[in-house]
Amino acid sequence: MKIHSKSTVAHLYGDLNHSGATHNIVNTLAASLQKIESVGDKSLHIDCTKIISADFSGLQLLYVWMQCARHRGVEPRLVNLSNSLQQAMQSMGISHCFSGFNVSLVAA
Repeated sequence: MKIHSKSTVAHLYGDLNHSGATHNIVNTLAASLQKIESVGDKSLHIDCTKIISADFSGLQLLYVWMQCARHRGVEPRLVNLSNSLQQAMQSMGISHCFSGFNVSLVAA
């Protein structure tokens, strides 16, 4: 998985899975929160358009990252959540974890 932050949008790329959730990605996620926090923005759009696949570990990382953002006073919002990513969340039984967050689905 790769992340590219621009202003208050974080674009996620690749596989959101165990092998993609490396130490470097954790540092990148933390840095993106610091960047948003430093400019005083209170919202973060997490663009999921380019996520190819996801597993339980990757979705856990995404959830924790979103919780950390909230803890810092930034409201995260998942945008462009594909049907396959929604189905992965449901089949793993963790879609309820994301129900407290703002979610925008991909337009059909």
